[in-house]
Amino acid sequence: MAPILEARALSKRFGAVVAAANINAAIEDDSVVGLIGANGAGKTTFVNMITGYLKPDFGTVAFEGRDITALLPREVTRIGICRSFQIPQLYDSLTVRENLGIALGIVLRNSRTFAWARLPKRVPGHAGTLPEAAATMLERFGLTDHGDRLAGVLPEGIRKLLDIAMALVVKPKMLLLDEPTSGISSDEKFDIMDRVMNAVRADGVTVLFIEHDMDIVSRYAQRVMAFYEGRILADGVAATVLADEEVRRYVIGGPQVRLAEEAGNANA
Repeated sequence: MAPILEARALSKRFGAVVAAANINAAIEDDSVVGLIGANGAGKTTFVNMITGYLKPDFGTVAFEGRDITALLPREVTRIGICRSFQIPQLYDSLTVRENLGIALGIVLRNSRTFAWARLPKRVPGHAGTLPEAAATMLERFGLTDHGDRLAGVLPEGIRKLLDIAMALVVKPKMLLLDEPTSGISSDEKFDIMDRVMNAVRADGVTVLFIEHDMDIVSRYAQRVMAFYEGRILADGVAATVLADEEVRRYVIGGPQVRLAEEAGNANA
């Protein structure tokens, strides 16, 4: 089976900094892939090139066999690739329900089948009109009790759920999550991630997620891509990659481990 997404020789520099060095990766349909690496390792640059926020200096990105390298972010969204951000992109002065209503309204407005001026209409990809679809999404993400609260006063975990719910109203084929559990307490992180993955996987959406929490990576990722200095250090089954010696040294162990090892070598 052909991969749903394929990156070929992606390269990107920012002055003297190499953010992506000849990255090649094929993502299988209906898979869950975790992207790990220290800050500045190239994870977000990789995601930004896939979603059109950055253009590579060299290389191409193909989605379902189509070259999408030159597409703008909105065009990438329309073909079925959506993303959430590390900092949720919400309308803080509006309620949770209103935020979802705006996202669903955009889907309805952009549909060729339904006329915006003739509401209420069924929202494409959803079972019901806009208010009904919003209620369904609220329930699906456990947000019903928060529906009338302003987004700006929500706890971070709920804000993350709302941001991801808004990304999913488009019914994407692929979803990219940027640190979905950052800023969330250790007591909440698994519950939040369970809700996200249950909602996403029920639709057979392919998922790429950036994460620093190895407990989350080991529990939810089928495959892990470990980034280091703009290149992929290891790529494979989660358990194998997380046990890889170089990954443990340069990614999981962090700079303290490297400094300790270097000091030990110097004193040998």
